[in-house]
Amino acid sequence: MAAAAGLRLRGPLVLRCGPWRSFTSRTDGEARVSRVLREKFPRASAIRVVDISGGCGAMYEVHIESEEFREKRPVQQHQMVNQALSEEIKSMHGLRIFTSTPKP
Repeated sequence: MAAAAGLRLRGPLVLRCGPWRSFTSRTDGEARVSRVLREKFPRASAIRVVDISGGCGAMYEVHIESEEFREKRPVQQHQMVNQALSEEIKSMHGLRIFTSTPKP
């Protein structure tokens, strides 16, 4: 497509929001989103938040395992997460949500 427009690309295109970070460290945004989710889902047995935008806070992936999701369809579970993060979502570009219930 770029060639059709008369443009030449030299090498791969790499987009970064800021300095590269190690996935063993937590960003402030990950900590903030985790805190909000822990407050909104006190019965959660597991919560994991990962900034998948390279550390700039534009996009997150959240995994939540909670008893509160039992008897709810996946769309209802995701609506619960969206509601819990309604303020945080305003400054995000995207959010991937994975929900589950604890195994008996």
